[in-house]
Amino acid sequence: MTMDRRRFLKLSGVSLGAALLGTRGIGSVRGAEDGLGMLYDASRCVGCRACQMACKQWNGLPPESTDPQGLYESPRDLSAHTWTLIQLAEAEVDGERRQGFLKRQCMHCLHPACVSACPVGALRQTEYGAVIYDAERCIGCRYCMVACPFGVPKFEWEKPLPFIHKCTFCEDRLEAGLEPACAEACPAGAILFGKRAHLIAEAEDRIRNNPDKYVDHVYGKEELGGTSMLYISPIPFEALGLPILGPAPITELSETVAVYGTPSVAVSVATLLGGLYYWFTRQEKKLRAEEAARQEEKEAEP
Repeated sequence: MTMDRRRFLKLSGVSLGAALLGTRGIGSVRGAEDGLGMLYDASRCVGCRACQMACKQWNGLPPESTDPQGLYESPRDLSAHTWTLIQLAEAEVDGERRQGFLKRQCMHCLHPACVSACPVGALRQTEYGAVIYDAERCIGCRYCMVACPFGVPKFEWEKPLPFIHKCTFCEDRLEAGLEPACAEACPAGAILFGKRAHLIAEAEDRIRNNPDKYVDHVYGKEELGGTSMLYISPIPFEALGLPILGPAPITELSETVAVYGTPSVAVSVATLLGGLYYWFTRQEKKLRAEEAARQEEKEAEP
């Protein structure tokens, strides 16, 4: 398989130009307080993983092998091929042992650090609050992976020309007026989709009406300036595996990484792109020569 050299040069020029300029905030971060969101009620989740399967089916993601250790999670973590994952957690609350599930996926932060850290605008935030990725802009720097406090963006380590992958909030479904596949598939009502402000009000009502059932906090309401993914839980959020974070967005820090980190790798990027172009050109010439030889042999046959 060959790559169109004109397209390669175009992509390389855009990527390298942005890297050399140390572009700040190409992917705009505007916040999405009035956008859409999902509320995950860990007390209602039965761990059926219908959401996980629906995500794979809708996005055409391949299955991943069962964990050989026999743990509940399969696979153990998010990956380039698993964008939604149900994990099991257990903690002691007021002397009582409680279990809870955690639905992991992109948090779609209102002030996404991954967007502000990306030097070429490969990540952006939509009007719905979804944080989506454009593979054609990506230069593979993986700043988004470093910037994300939730460890969400994943790299295709197994491929020679890899991309970043993560939950898209089913942006294509939102455009069509549908809710995300995971929310639609949940049979237990553990996932509620709608306006973020309405979801926060619903979450606070559930906590207020059942104080012994929930931790008195809506996770994602204020963390890092807020997230589109919201949680309420019967066990502490740190026991679920969610990081304890303050209310201040970290976009300024991630932008600093992009500004000061990019120049230091610009020369390396240029060298890499030049090497890749040389390799692609040689491969293209080789394949064309082989094809021409096969054609000559075919024409020489009696």
